[in-house]
Amino acid sequence: MLNDEMRTQLIETAILARRWAYCPYSKYAVGAALLTASGKIYDGVNIENAAYPSGICAERVAIFKAVSEGEREFEAIVVLTENGGSPCGACRQVIAEFGVETLVILADKDGHVVQEAPLREFLPGAFTPKSLS
Repeated sequence: MLNDEMRTQLIETAILARRWAYCPYSKYAVGAALLTASGKIYDGVNIENAAYPSGICAERVAIFKAVSEGEREFEAIVVLTENGGSPCGACRQVIAEFGVETLVILADKDGHVVQEAPLREFLPGAFTPKSLS
């Protein structure tokens, strides 16, 4: 269970990370903060590209940073946008790869939580590694 102190720390991390978003095309800055089972926090920002499909979302940046350092179990992820927007389908699928029980917290630019639920509520019927067996 995520306590209030850790929730606040994750939101603050996402707020700080969001400042570094590279979004000259959409102007929609996103910051993410991922809490792993080991207790480490990884941040991420969206990074756009003139060749639009080459960009990447903040959620995947945070997850890929964690995975590249050996992390495979995630407790929670904060996605912080101007208006508390939800992760795209690709990000939902990447989160699902590591567990549909991962808590997803959506927050607006001021850090106010807009929605909080396990990923399974954002991606019902998720295709997971178990789907391949």
